[in-house]
Amino acid sequence: MPSLEPAATNPEATLKAAELQRAFAVFNQVSAELTQAYESLQGRVASLTEELAIANGELRRQYQEKEALSERLSSLLDALPAGVVLLDQAATVAALNPAAIAMFGSDVLGLHWGDVVRQSLEPTMTVGEWLLGDGRVSIAESALASGGGKILLIHDVTTAHRMKADLERNQRLAAMGEMAASLAHQLRTPLAAALLYTSNLGQPGVADEARARFSEKASGQLRRLERLIQDVLLFARGESIGRDVMLAGDLLLEVAQTVEPLMREHGIEFVAVDDCSDLKIVGRRKALNGALINLLENAMQATPAGGKICLSGKKRGDLLAIGVSDTGPGVPLDKQMRIFEPFFTTKGQGTGLGLAIALGVARAHGGVIELHSVPGEGAEFVMTLPTGTVESEG
Repeated sequence: MPSLEPAATNPEATLKAAELQRAFAVFNQVSAELTQAYESLQGRVASLTEELAIANGELRRQYQEKEALSERLSSLLDALPAGVVLLDQAATVAALNPAAIAMFGSDVLGLHWGDVVRQSLEPTMTVGEWLLGDGRVSIAESALASGGGKILLIHDVTTAHRMKADLERNQRLAAMGEMAASLAHQLRTPLAAALLYTSNLGQPGVADEARARFSEKASGQLRRLERLIQDVLLFARGESIGRDVMLAGDLLLEVAQTVEPLMREHGIEFVAVDDCSDLKIVGRRKALNGALINLLENAMQATPAGGKICLSGKKRGDLLAIGVSDTGPGVPLDKQMRIFEPFFTTKGQGTGLGLAIALGVARAHGGVIELHSVPGEGAEFVMTLPTGTVESEG
């Protein structure tokens, strides 16, 4: 019986089997890694999809909130009694609310704001206020943070302006009533003196020289009485705004030429400094002239012979500052708060209305008068006035 012997092993077949086994192992490993990467990618896609859905929801919510806010703002603009005008970067009217349309009409849409101003508005002496038809409006502007445009807010101040004028008129009338006793005293003093001098004229045996002296004194008291009455009437009436256009330098020169002879007569050095000759102001020339002369006469009465008074004009931003300074004793601190009160005076003579009238003129022209004084070091009154109208766009 033949014996069974193991078949001979083929080395090549064994090598191929080992290589094939290794290839299957690598394939299985790569397949497992791909499966893991795919599952991770699926998880990441699911996460991003969820995040995107949340972001879309938030954007949708924000959009809805902005839409609601836009609707509320639109309703608010429509309900505002004030006019709102939107200007683009080129100062062209881009939008108006109903109140602004009622003021200017819808045909101004697309026009340059400067053209709208020239067509519909007339400047006033008050900065920021304009005449619109029979009414009066105030205009405030605000720059937009983006786009370079502006928003104009336009208020109808017609009623407020009339009420202010009525209030000022009533205050003047009240002041006149409260000060009637002071007025009667001031009228009585020069009148009694004039009657005394005129009665002496009728006495027999009065020499011609004495008669001439009595006549001159009576005339002086009557002139004082006339000046007092004129001041009272001017204060009671108040100052109306004129439309005279004048150079500030011309106004100062006119005032300086008026008072310079008086300064020389009183032995006072007078200096006029004009640093504002090119500035223009609009108003009532005669009233401004009189107000500045009142300030200078007040300084002259407070300055002894040998002293100095300076009239100066300077530009202060968009304003004109006219100063009247003196080297007199100054104004006591307890008098400074009352110095502009009608009929208040620190002198033995005078109506006590000069400074009150000057302040009234300054206020009527949209300005103020300020007092700067240190007792013993002189005083300075500074009248500040607007130098022009509100400029239009463009």
